[in-house]
Amino acid sequence: MLHSKSFVRTTRGGAVKKGVQVVREHYLRDDIYCGSPSCTVCDTKNARLSSSAPKVLVVDTNVVLNQIDLLENPAIEDVVVLSVVLEEVKNKNLSVYNRLRALCSSSARKFFVFSNEFHKDTYVKAMVGESPNDRNDRALNIFTIGRSSAIRVATQWYQNHLGGSTQVLLITNDKENKRKASGEGLSAETVETYVKSLGRPELLDLVVLPTNGDVAMEEAEDLRPSKRQVIYAEHKPMSEITSGLHRGIYHQGKLRINRYNPFEAYVGSESIGDEIVIHGRVNMNRAFDGDVVAVELLPQDQWQDVKSLSIAEDEDEEEEDVHLVPNSADDAPRNTTSDGAGGSTGLVSCRPSGRVVGIIKRNWHSYCGSLEPKPLPAGGGGIAHALFVSKDRRIPKIRIQTRQLGNLLDKRIIVTVHSWDRMSRYPFGHYVRTIGAVGDRDTESEVVLIENDINSGPFSTQVLACLPPLPWTLSPEDLANPNRQDLRHVRVFSVDPPDIADVTNFVHPGTPLDEEAACRGTSVYLVERRIDMLPKPLTEDVCSLKSDVERLAFSVIWEMTPEAEIISTRYTKSVIKSCAAMSYVEAQARMDDSRLVDPLTQDLRNLNTLAKIMRLRRIERGALTLASAEVKFQLDTETHDPLDIGMYQIREANQMIEEFMLAANVSVAEKILKHFPLCSLLRRHPVPTKEMLEPLLRTAAAVGLDLDISSSKALADSLDRAVGDDPYFNKLIRILATRCMTQAVYFCSGDLTPPEFLHYGLAAPLYTHFTSPIRRFADVIVHRLLGAALGICKLPPIFQDRAQLTSIADNLNYRHRNAQMASRASVELHTLIYFKNQPTDTEARILKIRSNGFIVFVPKFGIEGPVFLMKKGETGSEWVVDEAHQRVTKASSKICFTILQTIRIHLEVVEIQPNRKKLQLTLM
Repeated sequence: MLHSKSFVRTTRGGAVKKGVQVVREHYLRDDIYCGSPSCTVCDTKNARLSSSAPKVLVVDTNVVLNQIDLLENPAIEDVVVLSVVLEEVKNKNLSVYNRLRALCSSSARKFFVFSNEFHKDTYVKAMVGESPNDRNDRALNIFTIGRSSAIRVATQWYQNHLGGSTQVLLITNDKENKRKASGEGLSAETVETYVKSLGRPELLDLVVLPTNGDVAMEEAEDLRPSKRQVIYAEHKPMSEITSGLHRGIYHQGKLRINRYNPFEAYVGSESIGDEIVIHGRVNMNRAFDGDVVAVELLPQDQWQDVKSLSIAEDEDEEEEDVHLVPNSADDAPRNTTSDGAGGSTGLVSCRPSGRVVGIIKRNWHSYCGSLEPKPLPAGGGGIAHALFVSKDRRIPKIRIQTRQLGNLLDKRIIVTVHSWDRMSRYPFGHYVRTIGAVGDRDTESEVVLIENDINSGPFSTQVLACLPPLPWTLSPEDLANPNRQDLRHVRVFSVDPPDIADVTNFVHPGTPLDEEAACRGTSVYLVERRIDMLPKPLTEDVCSLKSDVERLAFSVIWEMTPEAEIISTRYTKSVIKSCAAMSYVEAQARMDDSRLVDPLTQDLRNLNTLAKIMRLRRIERGALTLASAEVKFQLDTETHDPLDIGMYQIREANQMIEEFMLAANVSVAEKILKHFPLCSLLRRHPVPTKEMLEPLLRTAAAVGLDLDISSSKALADSLDRAVGDDPYFNKLIRILATRCMTQAVYFCSGDLTPPEFLHYGLAAPLYTHFTSPIRRFADVIVHRLLGAALGICKLPPIFQDRAQLTSIADNLNYRHRNAQMASRASVELHTLIYFKNQPTDTEARILKIRSNGFIVFVPKFGIEGPVFLMKKGETGSEWVVDEAHQRVTKASSKICFTILQTIRIHLEVVEIQPNRKKLQLTLM
């Protein structure tokens, strides 16, 4: 049967294009299968439902959109997803759509997509100008006289088609839809009623309460609306927001909440060319971190606000915890105070301040944390209301109701948000699942992964099917390939490794393996384990440059003078046979052992000589030598608990390999950009603004240093001159400089102008990542670009799509950032575990002065945190802060503490609140 579907084209603004009407043919069939293996009419080869299912569920669009967490629970099975529902979910929420598609494609779940749009008995023709949702709620019922929805038509078809052997149940929370279904003789239930029928009360915690006229849920408490007060301003409608943006009244941007102060947020606005500061939850107006918001600027006289320079304490909900020392400005606590001279308060710098007037795009997702302790309800059963506290301090407390409070109080759980009423201090959410016991290392490690959106699951069978057969060996075709040079006769060795594996020989564009690697983006390194971007057969075998084993590589070959001047550069795919695979420690030991004069050791020393020249030349160009506090743990081989903790030692061997990797990355960047000026994947490091460097300049001035920040070269020279009596002083200044820099980011060359390509930290006009394709997908992309530049392979079609390339770069930045945050969180977790049973006294350096204490850095363990000078709850203080000289003095004595001063502290794990252990630093 053939139908025609016609529609009109519209402009981006929604206006109809005159004279443009599109007509498409729509074929209807009668041989579309129902998905039930017990059906006697349909072909059951591809059946997905259970053979003995007592009920088949048909869900409407709003059930999918609002109850996806419930649908993902294994207790919900034998679900029919109509194609009209799938399409509407795709248009309304892509994240939920992807989760639904995963359910429908999983062989472990009984979800079946029925193409009701193409079946002649279930197709419902749309009226002119009717939206998909209107059409689903209105259609001609071919089984009964009257009007019904497309979803009810399909439900009726299933009921007739399967006969009395299986009950077909429509699941909807729409009151009118349920009433009509019952009137048409269909079985229909609300989500809550159906879940109750399963006899598993814990599943009710997953049910999202419907609002706005839907079927009323059973209330566990009287919310007493007459007693409730409006806390937040009403969000503006999208029409008003759009108009305000066009007129410059409102400003659009992504809200980013300060990781160390959840009551301070920033919205980067292109329209005013600056960040807008949002102070307090009321001005954030129910916006979450990552939401795209519309902001209205406050009057300029409100841009300055008095703010205490004291360290916040626990009951303020914004206490500053002990954490790893930040490695960039993205990790560091933001500093918006322009400190006055003396006293204990200062004024916030005159930066634009504003308030959120509307949410353009929500960033709600699942959150990990635990419930605030509270007494169990009388009788031990029934619904209890509780507050969920996320591990991520940027997330506000979330109200949930649960029937299993007693089981959840000491657990890490996952909660998702579904609404936030303007009369509620906190958003409303629901329980999703339990991770494990609070404080258990495996549980807390899983929390780290979930919080940072790290996929730690096993690779699918489709991905593993892309791998070469094992054991893999070099084939005659590989050797005969004219584009691959045989370097097996050359003395090749690896130190973490200088030769680069030819990963793209095994990871082909568009394959499930390629798509999975692109999604993961990077390998993730936790203290106790590594989560690979690629399956282990590649990372640990086929693409691992092992000693005395033939391997495929992608080589950058330089001819150099003894002065490290590059005479020529050549790129080639190659075959190598490494004579040694060394760690940094092993390579360093060879170079340091004067008794060794074998060719391999001599090669190492020659390379190290060249690397030192290259490093010096790079520094002379203005490259920064920064420092970070990298921590290394010694773990128990059985329990994986930390036995010892210390700073990671950087050796000459590390710096030697770094120099050649940097040189290779620069060379490849030049090559690919020359051939593909609009679609190369490069890496840039933005120049830090003066505002970002202000904390460093203020600290330097307080200790008598004059830092020149006019260029990277000037800053590098200033840092070289920053020496003091303390041998650790220079490294401390470099650590402070590091935390003022933003992170380097990937970008598509066609998106920016050449001056913006600069990598500030390396003082390199061009840079990319080529040297680690096993663990970074960016390098895989660059390998493909280089291969195409050499004429070895064709550039995949995706490189012609600028928007998609930009999206890939954005995902790589997101994944790279999350991997770093997960690594940091893993170190902080193991630091807490290490100190749990062994309080320690150690040295610390003062980083920031406050009226009631200071923030200190502990060099031995790479952490920083607050030290209080007053007991908690004390009012008034004898301590006087001198902001100009960055010191705090006790008025009644000569006791004085200054910036960068060395002090002795005591480290101990305390549990101030149940299930919330923290590392506490106290002055000795």
